[in-house]
Order: sequence, then structure tokens, then C-alpha cells
Amino acid sequence: MRAPHLLYVAWGFPPSRTGGVHRALATVNAFAADGWQVTVLTAPREIFRDVTGADPRLEALVDERVDVRRIPFSWPAQQTDLRAWPAWRVLFPRLWATVRKRRDLRVFPEVGYGPWREHLERAALAVHAEHPVDLVVATTNPEVAVTAGTRLHEAAGVPYVVDYRDAWSLHTYSGRRRHAPDSAVGRWEARSLAGATEIWLVNEPLRRWHAAAHPDQAARMHVVMNGYDRDLPADLLRTPDPDAPLRFGYLGTMTHVVPLAEFVAGWRRGRALSPAVAAATAELRGYLGYYATPDAGLAAIVDGAADTGVTYLGPVSKTEVAATYAGFDVLLFLLGGGEYVTSGKVFEYMSTGLPIVSVLTPGCAAAEVLAGYPRWHPAPDLSPDAVAAALAAAADDARAGDGPARAASAREHAARFRRDRQLQPRIAALRALVGAASATGSPAEEVTR
Repeated sequence: MRAPHLLYVAWGFPPSRTGGVHRALATVNAFAADGWQVTVLTAPREIFRDVTGADPRLEALVDERVDVRRIPFSWPAQQTDLRAWPAWRVLFPRLWATVRKRRDLRVFPEVGYGPWREHLERAALAVHAEHPVDLVVATTNPEVAVTAGTRLHEAAGVPYVVDYRDAWSLHTYSGRRRHAPDSAVGRWEARSLAGATEIWLVNEPLRRWHAAAHPDQAARMHVVMNGYDRDLPADLLRTPDPDAPLRFGYLGTMTHVVPLAEFVAGWRRGRALSPAVAAATAELRGYLGYYATPDAGLAAIVDGAADTGVTYLGPVSKTEVAATYAGFDVLLFLLGGGEYVTSGKVFEYMSTGLPIVSVLTPGCAAAEVLAGYPRWHPAPDLSPDAVAAALAAAADDARAGDGPARAASAREHAARFRRDRQLQPRIAALRALVGAASATGSPAEEVTR
């Protein structure tokens, strides 16, 4: 029996460093490890290198059996070289932007990404003609990725999965609906979900919202958490030197919804209240903003805290994440958003077994994930005193004499969130759907090896 053929569609795929790239990487590797033939449709490397930021070493983590095809994608709104602009854009930039937006929306209701639909659909049909596709998994956002699945479903009856790593009609940070059901987006979303074999959501609040919005599709909605890819190797764990200052660390993308200023205010307060925090350093790692160029406002917040031991040391390659965590004594988890926001980083944080200080917008869903983690030290609100108290408690935890036992207990708790354990039930169900027996006869292996 031939291996089932998966067509996986993701705009952000290695070497992209955009949100969701690790979910995409883990998913294709999990399917490949389970014996599927995997073809990926994604954007050109140059888009990530020139606009969003790239991590070239991520490509080395893609399973060698995966066939990656880069589909032409044009993003003129992000073109900053004036020499490449048409004369009329230079002379009439607002008119150009209006016309371009209308062109983007002509074939699909998503500004900037709409025109990619035609390229995706042609590529999906070409892949299917070369070697029949048994299943399509399209991960959003951008939402245009779903069009490869809807096109193959309509043309050849191929089943498809919509993987919502975010949401389309729901603004996950505010909790407000962004698009009415009878809008162009609402109609497209209803169409894509109605035809989907499965719909994946990253947490239970998002599943509930979508189930209420699309009750006829509720039975096909499943929670597939982001999870983490691997444990921090045990030989990298360390016990803090009692004579050395503690190292607090943050790893992740920092945007304007991250309570960075609130953390800085709490850090200042903590230094005044706790000798351990006063002697400690706080290292921030990751991108400042969504793009390769650091956001000026965020950079100013970090620079303004330089006198308190806060430093920004830039992004970290996926291949260096474990070593980066191993250099920290306490992790800083800063996140904005409400009941629909968890992030993927929270799972990776827990896998280390280190103390975690959370500075979250009240009501943030990440708190539900952290609940039960034995080394969690939450700030109950964003006031300086609340953040300072959490920092002091985490410092005491890091200095505790039974640190190795605490770390082992915390890592045991986190093991349920391994990404392969999140994916395997869905992969098994989809194998049964396409009528293929498991090639390995066992659950998928660790998803990034």
C-alpha cells in the first residue's frame, strides 16, 4: 500500500521566524514520522529574509523526506526600496494604496495576501496531478491558505483540515468579532469550515467561540494545543550558584500587546524590595516587533531600563533555544490578551522545569495552561507591587535547596503538553479517514529531531 500523501499549506514556514512557524514545522515532521508523503506549499525565502525576519537554521530541522515548494508571492506594500516603486506610487502614494487594496481583495478577502490564492490553487492542482493528494492541512494565518484545500476538495473530493493557529473573524486580544457573518470574510469562512473534515483550534476557549459561531461544524472542531517540541536536555539544567546573581530571562517576540512597560516598572519595584532581585539581571531575547527592524517604541522601553540590569540581546535561533534556557535561573513570561490567548511559548517555558514569573493581562488564557505548574509565580495584576512580589517569590524558588527535585516535578507536569502528544490523536484519526494503516505501527516520533 502506498503512503498517504499530505499537502500542507503554510505561508510562514522555515526559514520564516513568523508566528506559528514552529507549529508548522512540528506538524509536517510529525506526519512524515508517521509515514506520510508530505508536500509543503509556502512562500519564497526572500519574503522572510527581507521583510519579516528569517532564521536559516530552521530549515535544517525540516524532515528530509518533506518536499517543500515555494510559491510566488508578491508583497508590494512592504517594498521599501523607492527605486522599485512605479512612478505613480511615488507621486500618489494614497491612491496607490487604495488601488492596491482593491486588487488584493478582488479574488480573496484578505489585504496583502488575497492574490496568493491563484498561485496556491494552481500549485495544489499541479501537485495533485503529479501524485494524488489524500489530505490537505492548511494552517492560518494568513487565511488564504485554506483556498488550496477548498479548491482540491471541489475539484477532486480531497478532504482538508483547517488549522486555526489564530482566528479570522474573532479578534483574539479584544474578544470582539472583527467580521460580520454576512461580510465577504464571513461568507468565505463559513464556506471553508463547512467543507472541512476537521477544524483545529489551539485552545478550548477558541473552540467554544467557533462552535457557537458555526454550530453545524462544532462536532468537527478539535483542540490541538501548540505544545512544545522537546525537553531541555537534563545535562543542561543547572543549580544556581549561591554566590552569583540570578539571571532572569525572557525568550519570545515582543510586540505592543506584551506588557513590557509594566514588567519594567515591576522590575524596578522588585529591586527595591528584594535583595535577590536587586542583584539579578533580566535578559530579553527575541524580536522587538513583528518585522526584522526593531520597533522604536519597544526599543525605547528596554533602553530606559538599562540602569536596572535589563538588557536586550536580540533574537535566538531555534537551534540555540535549549542552550539559552539553560543559561537562565528564572523565566519571565510576558503576555497580553484575554481569554482566547495562550501563545506557544508557555509550553516551551514549562518544559524547562524552571521557575516562571508570569506578567499577564488579567483574564489571559495562558494562566489556565500554567495552572498546576509547581514553579509558577503569577503576578495577580499588572501593578508594580504585584509584579515585584512575583519576582521575589521566583527568586526564592530558584535559591531553594531542593532545586533539582522541584525541576523534575515541574517537567513531569509539563510532559502532557509535548507537541507530538497533541498531534498524534489527530494524525491517527486522519489516517483512518484516508484508509491508510500506520506505516510505523506506533505513535509519531519526537517532532523536531
